[in-house]
Amino acid sequence: MARHFKEQDIDEFRECFSLYARNGQIRTLDQLTVIMRSLGMSPTISELKKYFKEKGGKMSFPDFLDVMHKHSQVEKIPDEILAAFKGHDPTHTGTIPARELRHILLHWGERLSHKEVEQIFREANISPGGVVRYQDFCRIVCAPVPDYY
Repeated sequence: MARHFKEQDIDEFRECFSLYARNGQIRTLDQLTVIMRSLGMSPTISELKKYFKEKGGKMSFPDFLDVMHKHSQVEKIPDEILAAFKGHDPTHTGTIPARELRHILLHWGERLSHKEVEQIFREANISPGGVVRYQDFCRIVCAPVPDYY
């Protein structure tokens, strides 16, 4: 099972697993949810229930690695974000006004704070009155966070 991930990823998974599954087992759906989301995954409730049921209602660390591998094969966040932008781009320009992006980030789904939106705009070099090429924006916000070990 572990052969699907880099050693550094497995270490990160183990650390997070140990933090939330103190007895060495995930025994609740809430634990699985928190651990996977803490590791940057975005499983749906039905996916979480399915994984939990497949493992008999509890998971050891090797079981958890198997679930993480399965989920990493189906979760394609950058593609999902691009599809959402394209769905709101009737003229197919590949852009969105910055003020509209700000509104979406502040008011839709898992809402961000004004401070978080400002930070994203600063890091992505987006001017408040400008236009955002959403493919570039997705590449920036979905890029892995660099490790500074």
